[in-house]
Amino acid sequence: MKIVIIGGTGLIGSKTLERLRRQGHDVLAASPNTGVNTVTGEGLAAALVGCDVVVDLANSPSFEDKAVLDFFETSGRNLLQAEKAAGIKHHIALSVVGTERLQESGYFRGKLAQEKLIKASGIPYTIVHSTQFMEFLGGIAQSGTTGDKVRLSPAYVQPIASDDVAAAMAEVAVSSPVNGTVEIAGPERFRLSELVTRYLEVTGDGRKVEPDTDARYFGARLDEGSLVSDDNPKLGRITFEQWFATAQRK
Repeated sequence: MKIVIIGGTGLIGSKTLERLRRQGHDVLAASPNTGVNTVTGEGLAAALVGCDVVVDLANSPSFEDKAVLDFFETSGRNLLQAEKAAGIKHHIALSVVGTERLQESGYFRGKLAQEKLIKASGIPYTIVHSTQFMEFLGGIAQSGTTGDKVRLSPAYVQPIASDDVAAAMAEVAVSSPVNGTVEIAGPERFRLSELVTRYLEVTGDGRKVEPDTDARYFGARLDEGSLVSDDNPKLGRITFEQWFATAQRK
C-alpha cells in the first residue's frame, strides 16, 4: 500500500519509514524539507494522490502555548481536509499518554485539540498514545534545571525507546483503524526524578536532581499516575540499560 508519513524525516518518522519500506510498502516521507507543509498546505494534495494511509508524526517547532495550539489546529485541519479529498482510508496520529490529564500545559492542550479534530473528521482513525521517549530524558532534565540543580517531580514514568515507538507505528499503519486510542509504553516503570538522576550519572553530568512534588512538567503539575498507562498498554521490549548501551555506541 502507499503510506504517507507526515514528519517522515524526524526521529520516529525515519525509523517508521524504514520498517515499512522493508515490508515492501510505498512510503513517502512528507515534511517541509521534502516540499510538504501541513501548516501552509503546500504539497499536501500532490503527496496524497493514490495514498491509502497517513501517519501524522509532525510536531510543533515551538513549545510556546499559543504557537503550539495554532500549529496543531492549523496543521490538523489542513491535513484532514486534504485526506478527505484524497479518500484516505486510515489516519494515524502519535500523541501522548496522559494528554487529557495534563491540560495545565499548553503543549498538551494543543495535542488534545489535534485529537478532537481527528475524532470529528469522519475519517477512520487510530490515535497512538505513547509514554515519554527515552531520547527526551536530556530535554526533560533541562526543563527542570536552574544552575546546577534539576527540580523534577517524583511521579512515575514508563519511558519507551524510539525504536519501540517506530515498531508500534509501523504495525498500526498496516492494521485496520480502531476508531479509538491505543497506548504504548516502555517495559519498566520509574520515578521521574530517580530516572533522570540515573541518566545524568551515566552521562557524566554533574547536575543534581531534587525531587519536588510541586515541580512542573512542561507547565503541568503531576500526580503519581499522570504520565503512565494503566489501560493495558502494548509494551516495548527495550529497557533503559539496553537503550543507553546502544545510544552510547552511536
